Amino acid sequence: MNKDSFLKQIGQFRANAKGKVPKIKQSYGLLKRITELLFPILSKRDAFDIPEEFEFISKQTELLLVSINFNKEEAESICNKFINEFENIYKLLLKDAEAIYNGDPAAESIEEVIVSYPGFYAICVYRISHELYKLNIPILPRLFSEYAHKKTGIDIHAGAKIEESFCIDHGTGIVIGETTIIGKHVKIYQGVTLGALSVTKDKAGKKRHPSIENNVTIYAGSTILGGKTTIGANSIIGGNAWLTESVEPYSVVLNKSEVYVKNKNPEYESVIDFVI
Repeated sequence: MNKDSFLKQIGQFRANAKGKVPKIKQSYGLLKRITELLFPILSKRDAFDIPEEFEFISKQTELLLVSINFNKEEAESICNKFINEFENIYKLLLKDAEAIYNGDPAAESIEEVIVSYPGFYAICVYRISHELYKLNIPILPRLFSEYAHKKTGIDIHAGAKIEESFCIDHGTGIVIGETTIIGKHVKIYQGVTLGALSVTKDKAGKKRHPSIENNVTIYAGSTILGGKTTIGANSIIGGNAWLTESVEPYSVVLNKSEVYVKNKNPEYESVIDFVI
């Protein structure tokens, strides 16, 4: 290996990345302060001044935007629009927390959902990053969503459109793609994929992921693919289903499988098999 050539390549990459990628540590720190502002019970601090937190978040957001080549006036304008959405984000998240509480018999309170449920945290980060996505901020929304992905195992792209009272139960392994549309009062279990039929680059900017209408429940391990695929309202998608076509409202989709049971008790001379 030519060390000088290698170092030159690294230096060139670093120079090319300057102005494109916000500082990682500061980005994660900003996300933490925003989630703690919305829900102080998530903070390790005993107390903090709300106006001061707003000021800190505003300044940090502006600095990150300036670091990716927005001018000061643009950064200030975008920051104001972003912070003006905090009340709406908070109201939506309370409805999400209530939906999770009502949907999980093991949940003892909404406060428990907020402080300990990975599904709620993933939704919280999604709703914050989605506002940045709508403001056409590059990379920062993805940094937020990938931070939640690493913490929870739940991958929700910031571009997805998710309405109120969204419930994620357990959640590990859930994938929700960029152009997914999810209606109100939808419940999703672990291992569900709302993905694309094709991942070629020429599909960027097109509707690639499914639409899930109101009051749908999707059970564990199901995969729903395609931008033209719509799951009609009030439907139930059973576990491990594979769908690439739309289903009508009030549908029940089940994956028929067979379980084989073989008796290995040595007292039996002949082998007895069952199909369940």
